[in-house]
Amino acid sequence: MSGHDHLTLCLCDLIRLLWSLVLPCVYLCLVLTTTLFLLILGVRAWLQMNRKSRRTQDPAPAVAFFHPYCNAGGGGERVLWCALRALQNRYPDVRFVVYTGDQGVTGEQILNGARRRFNIALPRPVQFVFLKHRLLVESSLYPHFTLLGQSVGSIFLGWEALMEFVPDLYIDSMGYAFTLPVFRYLGGCRVGSYVHYPTISTDMMSVVRERNPRFNNADYISSNPLLSAVKVVYYCAFALLYGLAGSCSDVVMVNSTWTLGHILALWRAPNRTSVVYPPCDVQSFLSAPLEEEEEQEEKKEQEVAGGSKCHSVVSVGQFRPEKDHRLQIRAFKKLLDRKGGSAGGRETVKLVLIGGCRNQEDEDRVLMLRGLCQELGVADSVEFKLNIPFEDLKKELTEATVGLHTMWNEHFGIGVVECMAAGTVILAHKSGGPKLDIVVPYEGGQTGFMADDEDSYADAMERILSLTPSERMEIRRRARQSVTRFSDQEFEASFLAAMEPLMGTLER
Repeated sequence: MSGHDHLTLCLCDLIRLLWSLVLPCVYLCLVLTTTLFLLILGVRAWLQMNRKSRRTQDPAPAVAFFHPYCNAGGGGERVLWCALRALQNRYPDVRFVVYTGDQGVTGEQILNGARRRFNIALPRPVQFVFLKHRLLVESSLYPHFTLLGQSVGSIFLGWEALMEFVPDLYIDSMGYAFTLPVFRYLGGCRVGSYVHYPTISTDMMSVVRERNPRFNNADYISSNPLLSAVKVVYYCAFALLYGLAGSCSDVVMVNSTWTLGHILALWRAPNRTSVVYPPCDVQSFLSAPLEEEEEQEEKKEQEVAGGSKCHSVVSVGQFRPEKDHRLQIRAFKKLLDRKGGSAGGRETVKLVLIGGCRNQEDEDRVLMLRGLCQELGVADSVEFKLNIPFEDLKKELTEATVGLHTMWNEHFGIGVVECMAAGTVILAHKSGGPKLDIVVPYEGGQTGFMADDEDSYADAMERILSLTPSERMEIRRRARQSVTRFSDQEFEASFLAAMEPLMGTLER
């Protein structure tokens, strides 16, 4: 027998072997699929029995918000408390629950913190479900494949939440889209979501594809073509999964035009998606009349010229990497260098960084930023104010000259709105929500300034400080008038209108 004939026989035997395995593999797949399907049905039935048991004891329907960091002091938490206040006022016969991962605090302490930080008091108490495994969604746990790790972690954290309490209506108010199918298909709940920021976006994929170093694209990846290509494939696959998870939502609310564009591209649910601008406590800042502020501004200019007072540049935002406080400090350093030779010099301006720390990682970041200030020689001109009460925040903003914001593609920018309402001249990043929704012309006039790198930020700060008090006041007046569309009242009306289809499904 020739070698060719022998090879032909071997190939035939191999094909027969593979074909003989096809049918058993099909049977095995069918058995496993059926088993999984029955398991899901069993778990769903068991969870629904738990819900019915609860409803026999307390007939009020339950609406649960998934917000693992509800005791933090950011804009997302303001949305949570304003949403709860609006729903409690509209639906007095509905029970409200908050899933939180905060430990070492009581529900009363969390509500007191919301009142102290945001000036928000709920009309009646809510039930808190304290989750024990919030570590599963901490980015520090996943040094590589962070998005995937946190998303898988959120599934397990969502499962823990569902095991603790089965609601009738589930709202993800913090952006954990992968919990939506857990509550919809296992818990049998109607689900909704308020999206502050898409977990993955086409902009993020463009950064990796173009090999630009960013906080989410390390230098060793951006400098390597192979690793960049692998990360692009990873991002594309993750975007597909993210879109499938998000499409489970019955109602989708997004906080800005920028977020809307990305969510429509990824979740593909235009008929269920609407823009609901987040609530900003503009009224608390708008209470002082402009005429009085103009007199204060002229007095400030005289005090600065006399050396008894300095202009303050204030930044408001949690100490997260994407907020880019490093850019603020480096741009401020360039401003000080330029003012070194002028009258009064560096003493005429200071930088105040105000924000909340969610965890040890944020506190370590603050230490790093303090070290950067020491390294650049600006520590004497930079102040850090962490987790301060609302009244202190209001005082800092109303006394500031410039409001500073540096986050690239900020989804919205509550801090930007608060700065404008307080009467600062805002200097925001030229991207995302600030560019599309907030720092836009009003009545044909300018409402603020925008920049995108160290030099342009330093230029803009220098220009703002060089304006006359009357020129700055004209910008402030327009900015204040423009932000009334972001008030608590506007949010509540839009939020309740978006939630009406879901709330109407509750059995009372």
